Amino acid sequence: MASVTGAAKRRQASMAAAAMLFVMAGPASAQWLKLPLPGTPRLPDGKPNLTAPAPKTPDGQPDLSGIWQADGNRYLENLAGPGVQVPMQPWAAAVYKERQETLGRDKPQIHCMPHGVPDAMLVPGIPFKLIQTPNELVVLYEEFNVYRQIFTDGRALPNDPNPTWYGYSVGKWEGDTFVVETAGFKDGTWLDNGGYPHTDALHLTERFRRRNFGTMQLDVAIDDSKAYPKPWKSATINFKLMPDTELIEHLCENEKDVPHLVGK
Repeated sequence: MASVTGAAKRRQASMAAAAMLFVMAGPASAQWLKLPLPGTPRLPDGKPNLTAPAPKTPDGQPDLSGIWQADGNRYLENLAGPGVQVPMQPWAAAVYKERQETLGRDKPQIHCMPHGVPDAMLVPGIPFKLIQTPNELVVLYEEFNVYRQIFTDGRALPNDPNPTWYGYSVGKWEGDTFVVETAGFKDGTWLDNGGYPHTDALHLTERFRRRNFGTMQLDVAIDDSKAYPKPWKSATINFKLMPDTELIEHLCENEKDVPHLVGK
């Protein structure tokens, strides 16, 4: 049998690491709790009516609350859309090329570090929970038990923030669209699973729209002049509600296995 080349070994190692990631991060659906939650519209047979109108808050705004997951993996590897090439600064293009060629062997999450934004919401089968209150929207990510706060109390983004993995976020309503501005990121995360890089200059604008009880959409505008010569937009990302369930605890404990899978 022909010997395996170094490139082939790296590819195999990256695939093994990716497989480990999904084992770590994707608990079987049978493990999620199943219980009838109050406030869920139902069909005559008792099943959730996912095409019912989107719920409203007491002040009349759409209520984004619920447990959501990406509706498919169409934009998991390319936030801009399949086949779309985003212009990058030379250094960013080189980083992206390396990540593509190695199949993301150094993804932060493989080493138990956080996903980026919006990457943390793009993986099918890995849910996140939105909790909407009058003064903030809280995002609870099942994977790694991490969270994000989006403040709606009128505050502005901080002028000189201490950079964080998920940045600092403020939100407001424009009609039925919830618009979120986020800045103050550390530069260690990826924008998507394919490896779009970013720097500490990243400014994201997310636009959430709940179409009905069971469907939500998201558009993301990326502005990072250190990595990209001009701002660009994501494809429209669709999410589906996971009704009658709750999040379960998920911790990353397998990072010690990574050297054996991906090599040194």
